[in-house]
Amino acid sequence: MRLAILASHPIQYQIPIFRLLAEQLDLKVFFAHRASETDQAKAGFGVGFEWDIDLLAGYEYEFLDNIARHPGLDHFRGCDTPSISEKLANGNYAALLVMGWHLKCFLQGVWAAKRSGVPVVVRGDSHLETPRGLVKRVAKMVLYPIALRFFNAALYVGQRSRRYWEHYGYPKNQLFFSPHCVDNEWFSERATEVTGLSLRAKYGISQNASVLLFAGKLVPFKRPLDLVSAAELLTETIPNLTVLIAGSGVLSQKMTDTAAEKGVHLVQLGFCNQTEMPAAYAAADILVLPSQGEETWGLVANEALACGLPIVVSDACGCAPDLAADACAGRVFTMGDVVELANAIAELLTNTPDAKALLGKAMDYSLANAVKGIVDAVEFVTLSEVVSR
Repeated sequence: MRLAILASHPIQYQIPIFRLLAEQLDLKVFFAHRASETDQAKAGFGVGFEWDIDLLAGYEYEFLDNIARHPGLDHFRGCDTPSISEKLANGNYAALLVMGWHLKCFLQGVWAAKRSGVPVVVRGDSHLETPRGLVKRVAKMVLYPIALRFFNAALYVGQRSRRYWEHYGYPKNQLFFSPHCVDNEWFSERATEVTGLSLRAKYGISQNASVLLFAGKLVPFKRPLDLVSAAELLTETIPNLTVLIAGSGVLSQKMTDTAAEKGVHLVQLGFCNQTEMPAAYAAADILVLPSQGEETWGLVANEALACGLPIVVSDACGCAPDLAADACAGRVFTMGDVVELANAIAELLTNTPDAKALLGKAMDYSLANAVKGIVDAVEFVTLSEVVSR
């Protein structure tokens, strides 16, 4: 069975899925854009960089010709790839998987597939809690029940993702679970006690310190300053409390200044490339993700669980119902409630989840389960296509 995938650009979280899929299907991935260091800076990292892991090995791929006047990933027309039509028409593909619909290239892929009689599967992480204006909500209520039917099957990454599809009346028998995930084994192998202690020693963090980790872009919607405020409330009752920041962005200096004002011990690692992240998780006691609803998931939470690290996430994060709501691997707090955040942190430091529970949660949201959902969806749409003929 030959499957085409249309993706915006090589994304570190998607590549492990492609590699495992390539072991089960005849796969080819089409990328719409070659992300530059400038693109990464625009995405909120605050610095230009290249990922320090190989994103192109282990599967067949091709970069499409992006003819956009202003190529980029930050606006709808930034990925314009009409050549996908020819690729699908001549590729003898059983199905096309599109990794979203927020860029022009994805809509081009859907139309091209429909013209060639190729069924389309979609995978995205949209959810209803993302802030939207009244006009957009009304427009979606009118258009989406019709527009989403262009997809022959949809992959939902978690509970809120599934509710999104059901909200717009998408047929339940065409929904397949393909969870947001990371390469659990890759992270767990590298997040060792030695690497964690080494990072603590490098930055003068004592071995008996309680370390709260924020991992991600230092941008307003992720609300990293909430963690500093919560830490201030905890400094009197929890000695040697340290806030560790693995990330960069526009709020970097604000974080430093605020922590100094509040008397919070703050250590900023700056931007951490992929191979540097396991050590940060190993050095911490809890990962905290205080984001607003724009955080459609929060894959750093998956990374933390893979490294044996419990999590505290806001109820606005897309991953909250899946990864932390049952209190097995972490806690959920009301977004913006600093007192509730501090209480959740204190509770986790006192009652650390069992390592087996953390691993079990990580394995529920695994590469294997993500790939299984994709394979099941592709088999469903290809069989349906045969029956319809």
